Amino acid sequence: MAKLLSKTEYEQNVAESRDRRMAWWREARFGMFVHFGLYALIGRNEWAMSLENYPIAEYEKLAQQFNPKPGAPREWAKLAKAAGMKYMVLTTRHHDGFSLWDSKVNPYNSVNIGPKRDIVREFVDACREFDLRIGFYSSLMDWHHPDGGRAAYDREARARFTAYVKGLNRELMTQYGKIDVLWYDVALPMETWEGWDSLTMNQMVRELQPDIILNNRSRLDEDFGTPEEHLTAMDRDWEACMTFNGISWGYVDSKQAMPYSYNAQRIIRMLNTVTAGGGNLLLNIGPAPDGSVPQEAQVPLETVGRWLARNGQAAYGVKQRTEFSRASGVCGSSREGNRVYLWNWVWPREGQMALGGFVTPVKTIRLVEDGKPIEFEQRGHRIILKNLPASSPDEIAGIAVLELEFEEPPVFHFASYFPQLHGGFDYAENGKL
Repeated sequence: MAKLLSKTEYEQNVAESRDRRMAWWREARFGMFVHFGLYALIGRNEWAMSLENYPIAEYEKLAQQFNPKPGAPREWAKLAKAAGMKYMVLTTRHHDGFSLWDSKVNPYNSVNIGPKRDIVREFVDACREFDLRIGFYSSLMDWHHPDGGRAAYDREARARFTAYVKGLNRELMTQYGKIDVLWYDVALPMETWEGWDSLTMNQMVRELQPDIILNNRSRLDEDFGTPEEHLTAMDRDWEACMTFNGISWGYVDSKQAMPYSYNAQRIIRMLNTVTAGGGNLLLNIGPAPDGSVPQEAQVPLETVGRWLARNGQAAYGVKQRTEFSRASGVCGSSREGNRVYLWNWVWPREGQMALGGFVTPVKTIRLVEDGKPIEFEQRGHRIILKNLPASSPDEIAGIAVLELEFEEPPVFHFASYFPQLHGGFDYAENGKL
């Protein structure tokens, strides 16, 4: 390994190469998270070993039963591609400590026990077949390792445990060719980057994979933030990771999970939120014990993919943050240059819809999916769309996207609670307040 840099030197080096390394990720917008491991056999939650106080010896028996069908990762990748996703992240080893690859550092793995196969290799091959970027999730916490808890207070245990984690990540970074994302999770029991020696570990990772991007969960800021189960924009590159049902990252019974799961419309709304806030969406599936795609995810994701095939220009590669959603109570928005995209959730029945707050003159308005022009009239800050179809032109999800092209970068004044203060209330037309 090259000379170890100080934290300041390391972070400066990372920052200098970030734009180059992050370029594809900033275009991608949408990825698939896959939580798969022994916990799928329990079918209640990926934290079952901890939450249900499983003795290690009892939990280890699951490894003998674990036998995903051949080709399961290919099913995930095929669906991800159909959904319009651009990258995937697999739990190569979750908190239960069971590795899904041929690990010499951790004999408790899927090549030695259970299927006797390298599931990570199958995942990598599937990603490459479907032209998807490759991400590895790597848990820092480990309930199976004897030093996993003691590392918090025993210096010798900590040295052994951090060496173990580094060894696992070295294997992942050297056995599968080019890897695009390393996604750390749960930096416990240590509470600082010094406790994890993350500076040494992450420099090793970057030396082995110079183009890789890292998330912020090794207690160093690295390349992107990771809001979990909420879509909150950050003042940096960020990616919201979301379960499919708000209950579990791992597999739960599909029939019972269905009422809690996202439909296509809600996924598209999440995509709009992250696009407007300059982030990405990493949406999870928890495959069944045999590796099958959970039933509740299949149709919604395929539907989103068909919708993105027609409307993706409003999402992919859109880097400018926007608050133009406030132009209408029934639309979201995204923006690129002089173009504002309005994602319509509820289509007007009367053939007309108004948008407020735009100061800049509009040049054209059209439907994104087919380029059909929309008639409009601009009165001050108000744009009135006219002679609209009786129902949403989008037959896939009922979410039509309108592209507003302006003469120059648009200026927007939100009317707040008193539109007349911003020229948004026409007394002659509407009477007095």
